[in-house]
Amino acid sequence: MQFDQLRRREFITLLGGTAAWPLVARAQQAMPVVGFVNSETLDPQGVQVVGFYRGLSEAGYDAGRNVSIEHRWADGHDDRLPALIVDLITRGPAVIVGNTPSALAAKRATSAIPIVFLTGADPVALDLVASLNRPGGNVTGISFLTTNLEAKRLGLLRELVPSATLIAYLIDPKYPAVERQMQELLTSAAAVGVTVEVQNASSEPDIGTAFATIAAKKIAAVLISATPLFSRRRDEIVALASRYALPAISQGEFAAAGGLASYGANIQDSYRQAGVYAGRILKGAKPADLPVLQPTKFEFVLNLKTAKALSLTPPPGLLAIADEVIE
Repeated sequence: MQFDQLRRREFITLLGGTAAWPLVARAQQAMPVVGFVNSETLDPQGVQVVGFYRGLSEAGYDAGRNVSIEHRWADGHDDRLPALIVDLITRGPAVIVGNTPSALAAKRATSAIPIVFLTGADPVALDLVASLNRPGGNVTGISFLTTNLEAKRLGLLRELVPSATLIAYLIDPKYPAVERQMQELLTSAAAVGVTVEVQNASSEPDIGTAFATIAAKKIAAVLISATPLFSRRRDEIVALASRYALPAISQGEFAAAGGLASYGANIQDSYRQAGVYAGRILKGAKPADLPVLQPTKFEFVLNLKTAKALSLTPPPGLLAIADEVIE
């Protein structure tokens, strides 16, 4: 079955409430097994899995025909990952694919099974790989470079809200790359005369508290750091930004969900690349010989409907460089 032939709604229905998809593949022992582990909850639009299945298909593997996919979702509870990984290993996977916390848990659990990670952090700093060009060991993957993009997001936010000399920076202090993210943003902000107030949110209830604090202090705008927690609570963050009339920028599908703007790598395409890498490993490639892939294109998406609601008029130059304008 070619993945692109599935309608998105049918795909989500098949995934909903199951630990692994498709079930028919489980009984076929001759099929190689790919473990797909994610610390988050399945995105309502299936962005991660849509891209991953497409990449596998490009590499010659279609779920249910010549490969079995075992899904594991931690639903935002990283403490569940070790048990999920151990359970997955009992299925005999030929390769494990996971986001940052999942890949770290998988690496701690096995040095033999190939692992393909997807991360917005520096994989070398996280000790996932020895280097980008020569990963070494049993791990390779895709880096979104989100920790290197905070300065760019700050610049875009300033163009959208030129009067903003004080902005809030929402971070998850538990995220592994948070120190690097903060350092980049604070350095860039100081260089352009912007004051940054850091707001911590390491759990879902913290997010509402942080936004209430930002609004009470009459801060002009907010930059949402790139972390799994904030991606998972994207709709809630968009609603809070709307409630408090706060211009906000982040990564991924933030603008499409109703936020003012987003800038970063295309997440679905990054998962597609992970699917291609998983397929190459199934064909015999060794992770140590596959360099870490990095995006070659970043997308700037601007939501004009949200801008209008905030009484903002984006400059023509900014509209000209936008990859997508939502009206």
